Amino acid sequence: MTRLLLRADASPTIGVGHVARMVAFAEQARGLGWSVAFSGTLTGADWFAERLAELDVTVVDPTDPNDDEGLPHLVRKLGSDVVVVDHYGIGEVRPAVNAAGAALVSLEGGAFGRRAADVVVDSGFHSRPRPDDGSGVVLRGPRYAPIREQVLRARRLRAERVAEPGRPPEVVVVLGGGAVWREEVTRVLSRLRDTGLPFNADVVAHGDPDVPRAGTGQRFTVSRPDTRLPERLAAADLVVSAAGVTLLEACCIGVPIALVLLVDNQEAGYRAAVEQGFAVGLGRADTLHGATEALVRLLGDPAERRRLASVAADVVDGRGAKRVLEAVPAG
Repeated sequence: MTRLLLRADASPTIGVGHVARMVAFAEQARGLGWSVAFSGTLTGADWFAERLAELDVTVVDPTDPNDDEGLPHLVRKLGSDVVVVDHYGIGEVRPAVNAAGAALVSLEGGAFGRRAADVVVDSGFHSRPRPDDGSGVVLRGPRYAPIREQVLRARRLRAERVAEPGRPPEVVVVLGGGAVWREEVTRVLSRLRDTGLPFNADVVAHGDPDVPRAGTGQRFTVSRPDTRLPERLAAADLVVSAAGVTLLEACCIGVPIALVLLVDNQEAGYRAAVEQGFAVGLGRADTLHGATEALVRLLGDPAERRRLASVAADVVDGRGAKRVLEAVPAG
């Protein structure tokens, strides 16, 4: 039996995207009959902890990212054959992980999280140069994006959805899983309010953002992140999102997306999504220049929303985790 070790963290600061990808790998590996262990923090990601438990994944303490021997030591302790790392703080560990008996799969976003590995995965929407560091296989593009089974089910739900003309658009606002984005969420809600158009907005956020007074025909409902986000996305007429893992999941589901540039490590993905025409950019989260005008166009044009959704669904098919694990060299 192949033994897989996953290493990632979640926290109020970095959100839960790294762990979401690990869940996708755990699901795929368990379907192959592999045993799976997870090392990392799950702060603010209780629902992913529950999913790992459902999959019978062994959860162990996180290794210290600053200890070069921490991860190789855990590999030897668990007898792991394959290690998947999705972490910006862990350095060059391939020689030590290989010496401990495992192949290394490393997820990166451009220079963020970059390290040499047996299999490197950059599932961003953009093609960018990568220095030759001796890595074995480099997999680029959204066809390698690890997507959870729940998201794939939501994709099927979306395909069966029947439009209801004449009702206010259903909008989902979700800017990462951390509480640190309270002001940014409030700014997005103000831009939505300023459109003057009717809508029902489901605001998925930590940190109790200040909700502006709704205009005529407008409604804001705030809820904390939970297990139902993919289903919420599938039922939406418009999603306002940052350009991280939620963007990939929303594309896979096939919904129209308005993007907010939240953090610097998402800038390349933000620009690629806008330039390639499967999302509309609202600008940087601290300014949102031109966001109201863009939202007016989206809320008032169902045909444009349908076009965006169709293009997005073609970009991410949801089979990335399978492709990545198939690329791992045989022991």
